[in-house]
Amino acid sequence: MRHRKSGRHFSRPTAHRHAMLDNLATQLLDYEAIQTTEPKAKELRSVVDKLITLAKRGDMHARRLVAARLNQRVVDRTDPADAKQHNSLLNKLFDDIAKRNANRPGGYTRIIKLGTRHGDNAPMVRIELVEKGIAPEAKPAFQATTAD
Repeated sequence: MRHRKSGRHFSRPTAHRHAMLDNLATQLLDYEAIQTTEPKAKELRSVVDKLITLAKRGDMHARRLVAARLNQRVVDRTDPADAKQHNSLLNKLFDDIAKRNANRPGGYTRIIKLGTRHGDNAPMVRIELVEKGIAPEAKPAFQATTAD
């Protein structure tokens, strides 16, 4: 019986499962969209939503909790070059992603079904952040001129 046992176990030990979800969360926050299997994406939703909610708080304790979950190192800001290099994911989460989702009460991710994988017929999905960063507009290769 599975009474009061929540979550998917993926036939992995606890440490492996947590490491896998932490790595997926790191990749999702870094690239803002990843492709994975449907069960992994559904489990990843809760992990990422909790991290973004913590980031919206914005205090040092929340930053340390997120850093511990993502296996990042919180570096003292006395050396700006070192802090920028090591805290890049944390800075992106706390400065960009949390600010974009400031007015959103939850549901920070979206799952789009892509079909099945060719090798093992696993259902594949694309999980992405709902409030994506706006990329700078690309300029056209050339601009046609008209003769007057």
